[in-house]
Amino acid sequence: MAAGGAPLARAADGARTPGAWTPGLWTTGWPFIWLIAGYPLWWALGIGQFAFWIFAVPMAAELVRRHRGPGLRLPPGFGLWGLFLLWAIAGLALIGLTPPGTLADSGGLLGALARVLHYLALTVLLLYIGNLSRRELPDLVVARVLGWLCLVTVAGGLLGMFAPHFGFTSPLEMALPASIASDSYVRALVHPEAAQIMDVLGYESARPKAPWEFTNTWGYMLSLLLTWLIIGWVWYAAGPRRWIGAAAVAVAVAPVVTSLNRAVWAGLVLSVVFALVQLARRGRPTVVATSVLLVAAVTAMIMVSPLGSTLRERANNPHSNTGRATTSAAAREAANASPILGWGTTRDMIGSSQSIAIGASPECPACGNHTIGNNGQFWLLLITTGWVGTALFLGFFARAAWRYRGDHSLIGSGALLTILLLFWYMFFYVALAAPLAISMIAVALLWRRATDAGAAPAATVGGETA
Repeated sequence: MAAGGAPLARAADGARTPGAWTPGLWTTGWPFIWLIAGYPLWWALGIGQFAFWIFAVPMAAELVRRHRGPGLRLPPGFGLWGLFLLWAIAGLALIGLTPPGTLADSGGLLGALARVLHYLALTVLLLYIGNLSRRELPDLVVARVLGWLCLVTVAGGLLGMFAPHFGFTSPLEMALPASIASDSYVRALVHPEAAQIMDVLGYESARPKAPWEFTNTWGYMLSLLLTWLIIGWVWYAAGPRRWIGAAAVAVAVAPVVTSLNRAVWAGLVLSVVFALVQLARRGRPTVVATSVLLVAAVTAMIMVSPLGSTLRERANNPHSNTGRATTSAAAREAANASPILGWGTTRDMIGSSQSIAIGASPECPACGNHTIGNNGQFWLLLITTGWVGTALFLGFFARAAWRYRGDHSLIGSGALLTILLLFWYMFFYVALAAPLAISMIAVALLWRRATDAGAAPAATVGGETA
């Protein structure tokens, strides 16, 4: 809301209209803008993962204030999500039990509570954006804020390529007791680094991850955010903004390849196919043909460049296939043993895919107790919430995708793609917390576009409606 309380809106071409949305420190939607646009700062402070909790507080306060007035709106199908939250909380009662084939006492309460807090915070994010009208927080503003985060992610990828050993001690890391800060998982969350140095191709190589905790999260986020960069910074833009967005899309190719994330490579191909289908459905054959030629040219350039050899090396070094298959099978077995509630949190396997030995060694670095559920959101859901909880979680997003499949606008298509990608990446990467946040934002955009009676008048740029 403006200082005088009038709802604000902004045309897609940036032209201001009476009562138009204008940027400001405390403009309507500021918790969302601060959370997303300020993420590089939260990462540097070591609170990146926890920023979703922090900004959920002012978002929740605003929702409570609005509930006293016009009332709180809930998205269609929210009952499924509400039941999932109850399932996740109820599963905490089973943390002290030991599933078959797992180490006793390997499930910790702290990690389970953190996971539930993430789900609750992202629920607040969903309701917050969905309860803001498109005049108060225009769709294009959301797209451009997400596009900015994509620019930061691309920059982090380049940093990981050219300064892979860059890192520093964050303020939160300094404040933590040494016994906690030295834990490998905690360190990944609070210690900002440019890349993960890993032996994937038979030798050590740098896989970019800034400003995220892991390389897999970096690739997942880039795949989701590229859509919004193209929408907000290329399609609905002009001048320097468009050139910056287009340049970022082009240079993102290099860190995407060097990340060695095969699921991301496939996810980007699926995204291109989806975009081409949507453009064809909107009657844009010229754009489709141009895009196909451009994609073919870029693919040819990659294959004849040094990046092509990286692609071929990665194809010849599957690296994690066996471990992933083993932990996925263990997640299914755990869910079969407790199909209703799951086990509340993750567990460590007895042995590994390589040996029944406990603990890695120089002779068997792949040996050890793999964590069940850390190789994908689907597997995490199975062990933590069982088959029922998994169905509730996926049912909520599937219902949203099906309900809003008819929104063929560019922003609607981008939001639909964001949701659909969750069903691809869930077999490979955990969505908590940032990737799931982007999925929730997409649901909120589709929901309010379909139901917001006070939506801003449609603005047109280049013949497209935002």
